[in-house]
Formats: sequence, structure tokens, C-alpha cells
Amino acid sequence: MNEPLVSVIMPAYKCASTIRAAIDSVLLQNVPLELLVIDDCSPELLDEALDPYRNEERVKFYRNEQNLGAAASRNWGVTLARAPYIAFLDADDIWKPEKLEKQISLLDETGLVLCATGRELMDPDGRLTGRVIPVPERITYRELLKHNCINCSSVVMRTEAAREFPMEHEDAHEDYIMWLRVLQKYQYACGINEPLLKYRLTNTGKSGSKLHSAQMTFRVYRCMGFGLCKSAALFSSYAVHGVMKYALSYLGDRK
Repeated sequence: MNEPLVSVIMPAYKCASTIRAAIDSVLLQNVPLELLVIDDCSPELLDEALDPYRNEERVKFYRNEQNLGAAASRNWGVTLARAPYIAFLDADDIWKPEKLEKQISLLDETGLVLCATGRELMDPDGRLTGRVIPVPERITYRELLKHNCINCSSVVMRTEAAREFPMEHEDAHEDYIMWLRVLQKYQYACGINEPLLKYRLTNTGKSGSKLHSAQMTFRVYRCMGFGLCKSAALFSSYAVHGVMKYALSYLGDRK
């Protein structure tokens, strides 16, 4: 196998019905890569779903000794990565074939450390809804504080930055904290405003409940070291942007 340009990290938990589509979308990318599948002690057997890839040299399998959660699983994947770039993909999401190539090209062109893309929403059964969530072409730390426009499965970032800022605080949105800390140092990231990610909607994930997700977002600001008043102000802005984001996606569906 050629030396990978991108190490793709995929935590696997309760995903037997969706993980093949996710893996297939990785293997369709036209850049040298390695895929690190990390079984987070899934209660359902994943062997049957993963068997077709046992002889695929680009795919490597690991299993946590105990359930650690997505953040710790991704962090372990980052330590195992051999490539200069890291990409994250959840086991129920899907990439378009040109995703990684476009992001690597933009990161090389700009010299930035993180790139995100837009996404099209799928229903839990994998049917496209036609609703698209855009992403700014320039993402600043100040704007990211107001709302998280970076979806984890859309991200490609430089490996040294991922190792510098591991995901922490599983009781909050650990990926949001990571992006904020990266941009706090590196000032801004780039975005490709195309739906290169197909994102599956679900009510079973830890962010599935709107109330629980809101509570985790407030904890993000507290984890970032902000006081109660500033955290409340930032959360208010986050809530307004969240309503606008999904309202605009519905309007786009009607055009």
C-alpha cells in the first residue's frame, strides 16, 4: 500500500446496518488513505458487516477493551494515524467520492489546518431529504463561538493539530470544543460550501434530544472557561443560529 495521505478515523458502535455504506464511501475516495475502524465494544456483533473488508489493505480494525465513547475512540485513532491529514467519519454517514481530494487541495492551497464541508441530510433509513446545511468558506473563531457550523464527519485537518487538541469532555459536544480550541490558536478554518457529506438524522445518538443537545452546548462554553453570563449570551446566539440554519434548509428544499 502507498503511504497514506489521509488517515480516516471511524468509531463503530451499534452501526451494523450502516457501516458498510460508510466504509464504501471512504474506499471510493481518490487519494491514498488508510481507514481505522475502531469498534467501541459495540453490543451487536460487527463481524458479519466487516467481513468483506478483511482483505482490504487500506482498512485496519481495532477494538476497545471497554466502551470508551466516540471522543476517546477518535483520540486513539489519531495516535495510530500514519498520514499527515486526519479525517473523521461516523459509521452512519456517507461521503461523496470527490470529498477528500477537494479538501486536501484547499488545505494545501491555503496552508490552513482544518477544512469542513456542507452536508445534505438523510433520514434514518438513508433517504436524502433534499435539505442542505451550508458552511462558510471562511470560519473564524468569533463566528464559531456563536454557532457550530462544522460537522465532525465533514472535517479534514492536519494530524499535528488533531494531536495538539484531542477531543475532551464526553458530556459536552467534544468535537465542538476541539474546533474552538483549534481556531483559538490558528484563527480560522476553511469551508467548501458543497454537500460533500450525506449526514444521517437520528434520535438515538447522544445529540438526538434537542434539550440534551442544548445542555451539552451550554457545557461547551463552560469547558472553554467562560463565566455564566458570557456562556448564556453565547448560548442564546447559538440557539438563534440553530433555528435559522434548519429553517433555511427547509426553504432550500422547497425551491
